[in-house]
Amino acid sequence: MTAEATEAGELRGPLTVVAPGERGATRIADRVVAKIASQAAREVIGDLPDEAGPPHATVVVHHDVARVRVHLELGYPTDIGARCARVRRHVVERVRALVGMEVSEVAVQVERLHLTPAHGAAQGRTR
Repeated sequence: MTAEATEAGELRGPLTVVAPGERGATRIADRVVAKIASQAAREVIGDLPDEAGPPHATVVVHHDVARVRVHLELGYPTDIGARCARVRRHVVERVRALVGMEVSEVAVQVERLHLTPAHGAAQGRTR
């Protein structure tokens, strides 16, 4: 490489080219991963009753491995286990695809069940 002249007319040393992978590190904040996890949960839980709040997540990242906790509300009756399993799988897939980070754990916490209108109408015993 050749020496380069600055505006003041001084010469600097030879230019070196640093490979892109060696220029620095990228750090993705935990709250960004949490937003991605929350959105991923929204994508798979489907329609919720009007009074249900949207899913939210908390994340702890250590050495590019994320531990995720997703809090959600569901309509009832539903297959809670199957819906939580879909949330877990989708969160892992989306975090890996969008952030390139491994997910060691996804804990899904169902905060509340909301009785769906079709099942809420029949109260008490019926014949």
